[in-house]
Amino acid sequence: MLPFHFQVVAALIFAIGALGVMLRRNMIVMFMSIELMLNAANLSLVAFSREIGNDQGQILAFIVMVVAAVEVAVGLAIIISLVRNRDTVNIEDTSQMKW
Repeated sequence: MLPFHFQVVAALIFAIGALGVMLRRNMIVMFMSIELMLNAANLSLVAFSREIGNDQGQILAFIVMVVAAVEVAVGLAIIISLVRNRDTVNIEDTSQMKW
């Protein structure tokens, strides 16, 4: 496959993730959409790295994976806390942060 093909697939995955964040109100679905966008960025970084012929893109992809893991840990903790206190995962029900 050419690098252009990887970029097209990455753009499609990123667009699906962006639409998921903008259109859905479920926090878990929004969370998965953010993960899709991060994976699209990783695919793009690795494709460019392969095309150029150095490892910097792969190192950046690894850093993005670490950031995604931290984001999942913090985000799931927030979602679990909200579900326990408000019994909902709808983002509009949690717009007020004062309890």
